[in-house]
Amino acid sequence: MFSSRYLVIPFVLQLFWIGVDEFYFHHKRSLPKWERIGHPFDTITVLACFFWTIFVPPTSGTVSVYVGLSIFSCLFILKDENVHRQYCETIEHWLHVFLFTLHPIVLISAGFLWPALHAQAFGFVNYQGWEHLFLVVTITVIVFFLFYQTVYWNFIWQPIDATHNRYAGASFLQQRKEFK
Repeated sequence: MFSSRYLVIPFVLQLFWIGVDEFYFHHKRSLPKWERIGHPFDTITVLACFFWTIFVPPTSGTVSVYVGLSIFSCLFILKDENVHRQYCETIEHWLHVFLFTLHPIVLISAGFLWPALHAQAFGFVNYQGWEHLFLVVTITVIVFFLFYQTVYWNFIWQPIDATHNRYAGASFLQQRKEFK
């Protein structure tokens, strides 16, 4: 049997690398308006998947909904990548590729943890009793991150000056033109 503790690994990796992306790269280059608005929506798609696992027991029908929510989330987070290519350093772009690879693995891991949340067994996974608390804590951290993304980048953060943030006040087309 496969121990459920191994399903935590993708969550930890994603948490660490999203932290690097957010607190190093985003603060280093700052975020244009399309990212300040779009990133919280990315987070909402993940929360939709996780809330589904907490509140709805797995059945053949609800698993289909979860798969649909997960596919939508995986596709939705790709929406900005064409524009990211123009604004991010190569290393940040590679980090995004790594995060895009981890994203479905995290959602699959959550799917494997899902039966334990509702006192059900799942063939080859050996549940150990901590899974419900783990997902509740994970959801709580993500909700706080959503709050931070929304409030900090849209209401608190201000560019220091035009030299510090060359995108301040520039329209998307002006920003894009700079990179051609």
